[in-house]
Amino acid sequence: MDAGFTAVRLGRALAVVCAVLAVGTVGFHAANDEGWPQSLYRAVTAGSLSGVELVPENNMARAVTIFMALAGLTIFAYIATVLVEGIARGVFTGALAERRRRRMIDRLSDHYIICGYGRVGRRVAAVFRESGADYVVLDFSEEALAAARERGDLYIEGNGTNDDDLEAAGLARARGLVASSDSDVDNLYITLSAKTERPDLFIVARASEEDVAAKLVRAGADRVVQPYSAAGREMATLVLKPQVAAFLDAASAVGGQDLQFEEIEVTEGCEAAQRSIADLQIRERTGALIIALRRHDGSFDTTPNPEVVLEVGDVMIAVGTAEELRGLEELVTPRKAVAG
Repeated sequence: MDAGFTAVRLGRALAVVCAVLAVGTVGFHAANDEGWPQSLYRAVTAGSLSGVELVPENNMARAVTIFMALAGLTIFAYIATVLVEGIARGVFTGALAERRRRRMIDRLSDHYIICGYGRVGRRVAAVFRESGADYVVLDFSEEALAAARERGDLYIEGNGTNDDDLEAAGLARARGLVASSDSDVDNLYITLSAKTERPDLFIVARASEEDVAAKLVRAGADRVVQPYSAAGREMATLVLKPQVAAFLDAASAVGGQDLQFEEIEVTEGCEAAQRSIADLQIRERTGALIIALRRHDGSFDTTPNPEVVLEVGDVMIAVGTAEELRGLEELVTPRKAVAG
């Protein structure tokens, strides 16, 4: 509202400038019996206070010159006030920041989109931020957008159910999407819209009820999280198995503990392909431990035998310190050919 008001004032000031120039042109034309171009030139130079070399030839011309000089001073002072006020309110700097933010989003690729920046969405963003993952927030709530600005998050003001807003958030280049709106209906539409445009996109959606979770899976969500059910299970585990819960809490913490989980894919040309875990001596060489294996056919081996042979497309679920996991990543990174 303030920005619009400032723009209106600036427009009115420009209209007054045009009116004053018109009056001055007519006045000089009548006073000096000059052509219209010359009269307009005199009006512009007099009003801008740059026409000192144009000495008025009669009293009427002097009166018009004095009027133009005073009007020019007043108008320029008013325009300067409006411009300073606009800058102070962020009208112009805000527009520059908006363009800069849009350019940063347009340059993103392999990032994540968070649709819904409530309590769940903000927690997701915090984990992404701690892990160094790129993400874009998509929400229309002023409270949510204010929170995104405060945290320095890239954001799009819009709705995840709108295809254009998803496109603006970089859906075509995204690695994954989190549908974390407080509304189950919105999460269902977000999942449908995103999956229609990107069938290969990995989507995690929030659901409040069991039947909604089933519908989200049918709509294309790869994973569905029920916060209330998850909270209930965690509270029960804390009571029944406190040491197990303490270990899982320490192991799954992001950035705050030494022990971390990581998933590493076996790709074409890497040292791990077609070799067994024992043959690679992963534990001895890196210190990391392979606790599960997702086979290329989608099945899980939760207790992989050391003699199991790793194939291209398999994903190793490993646990260890950040340094140990980096060593494991280096071990399975494809070796680059060196030109002879």
